[in-house]
Amino acid sequence: MKAALGLIAAVVVLFLSCGIYTFSPSATGGIKTIAISLPENQTTEYGLPELLSRELSQAFVADNTLKIVSEAAADGRLDMVITRYSRDAYTFSAGEQVQEYACKIDIKAKLSNIKNDKIIWSENLSDFGIYSSSSETEDDGKLRAVEKLVNQILNKTVKGW
Repeated sequence: MKAALGLIAAVVVLFLSCGIYTFSPSATGGIKTIAISLPENQTTEYGLPELLSRELSQAFVADNTLKIVSEAAADGRLDMVITRYSRDAYTFSAGEQVQEYACKIDIKAKLSNIKNDKIIWSENLSDFGIYSSSSETEDDGKLRAVEKLVNQILNKTVKGW
């Protein structure tokens, strides 16, 4: 009997200590629809805004928490500025030849509630993608960096915890 009461008490304490996590639109400041503007590109690297916008749109569609709509119909708007792009040597062989490169992308991102003109979150984000100099291209590294940035943005926007 004591063991059963102890088990019940432990289960109750466990559930009460966990708190409530939500993945609902209320975690995003009440927005249910989002407009994703084409990022401003302050770098000389061609195609980054389109790549970031395409990958981000696909991620939001796959996540299905927020619906992507035009700005006129949206509750929220995601604005981004690509502030820096670099490609640097990452690893070297014993003969000091570059084996891998790292493509690094820095952005400023901001999610706003259009209806009440409030910023839900705003942050400088940065990530990188590595590619092999012998078997891949710089585009592979760019895509990996963008995918990591997209994951950061998606988590900040829809996870709300």
